[in-house]
Amino acid sequence: MRGFIFDLDGVIVDTAHFHFLAWKKTAEELGLELTIEMNEQLKGVSRIDSLKKILGWAGKEIDQATFDKLTTEKNADYLAYVEKMTENDILPGVEPFIREIKSKGYPVALGSASKNAPKILEKIGLLSLFDTIVDGNSVKKAKPDPEVFLIASKNINIPQEECVVFEDSEAGVTAANAAHMISIGIGSPDNLGHADHVFENFTEFSTEFIVNLEPKVK
Repeated sequence: MRGFIFDLDGVIVDTAHFHFLAWKKTAEELGLELTIEMNEQLKGVSRIDSLKKILGWAGKEIDQATFDKLTTEKNADYLAYVEKMTENDILPGVEPFIREIKSKGYPVALGSASKNAPKILEKIGLLSLFDTIVDGNSVKKAKPDPEVFLIASKNINIPQEECVVFEDSEAGVTAANAAHMISIGIGSPDNLGHADHVFENFTEFSTEFIVNLEPKVK
C-alpha cells in the first residue's frame, strides 16, 4: 500500500503568487522591497515565521500588537485573492493524477502550512478527494520540520517510508526527506535538487512511475 501527500500552494494551485502580492504589501509597510528571490524563502513557511523573516530583512523590531495586526492584514489580503478562485486555478495534470490514484484505492492527504487549505480546496472543487487535511491549524512546528507529513501519514495509516510527498518548496522537500518519505519536487531543480525526483508539473510523469518507486530506507 502507498500513501500520497500533497502540499497545496504551488503544487495543486498557484496561490504562491497571491502570497507574494500580500507579503509584498506588508513588506512595503516596513520599508522593504520584497524580491522574488526573498519570496522563495517564504514558500512552505508559516505566516508567523514568514513575517519574522521579513522583519529580519527589513532590520525592524515591532511590538506584539503590531505583529498580530500585520499577519491579520496579510491574511485578509490573501483571502481576497482566494475568494476569486475556481477550478480553472488548478495546476496542470494534478487533478487527473489525484482522481486516478483515488480510483485505484490509494489514500490521499494534504500536508500544507496554509491555514486556509479547506477553503481553497472547496473553492476549486477538490475538497472531497482528500482523506485527511493537515494544515497550519493542525501542527505546532512548521516545515522544514516533518511534523505535518508525519501526522498525515498517521492519519491515513500508511508507514512513512511508503508515503510519497509532492512539494514545490525547499523547506517542504527537506521536511519530506526528514520524514524518510519519497520526495517529488514540483518546479525547478535549481531550488528542489535535494528531492528524490523533480518534475515541472504533473503532466511529466505517469501514475505507474510514482506508484512503483522504491520506498525510503530509514
